[in-house]
Amino acid sequence: MGTVEFSSQFRSLENKLLPAAYRLTNNYEDARDLIQETALRAYNNKEKFEMGTNFHAWVVTIMRNTFINIYRKKKNRATVCEPTGSYVFENESNFEENQAYSNIMMNELQAIICQLSDTYSIPFTMFYEGYKYEEIAEHLGLPIGTVKSRIFFARQFLKDAIQHRYPKNLVA
Repeated sequence: MGTVEFSSQFRSLENKLLPAAYRLTNNYEDARDLIQETALRAYNNKEKFEMGTNFHAWVVTIMRNTFINIYRKKKNRATVCEPTGSYVFENESNFEENQAYSNIMMNELQAIICQLSDTYSIPFTMFYEGYKYEEIAEHLGLPIGTVKSRIFFARQFLKDAIQHRYPKNLVA
């Protein structure tokens, strides 16, 4: 299959691919990105396409596999590995730290967070507690971009409030 023929066939499929990509990603922008990535991978492997077979099915298979690969990469990046065999980690249970300063800071941070409206404090608190953006968005019924921006603005508010309470010359 030549480049011109591939391009024309792929362009004719783009409108059919968008709904399928959206079903996979649940996000319009991610769906457009998935279609672009699919186009790139299909084009790079166009010599593997067998003439006389279903081009649409071939492209959809590439798109589904691309989505799965991207999902797995994101999922693997979210995992954290703790180093082992370190003297510090092995003897960590013997070390007790004075919690007074951190408790005071946490109480002050909680007071600052309480100054935020629920619009910003709920997503921020959920994120702080370990929820992922997707889980917060689903729980609150909001688009993921809205959740990310609300968490960003909550962080900015906290940063400004902390800098106001503790000028740079007082913070170690």
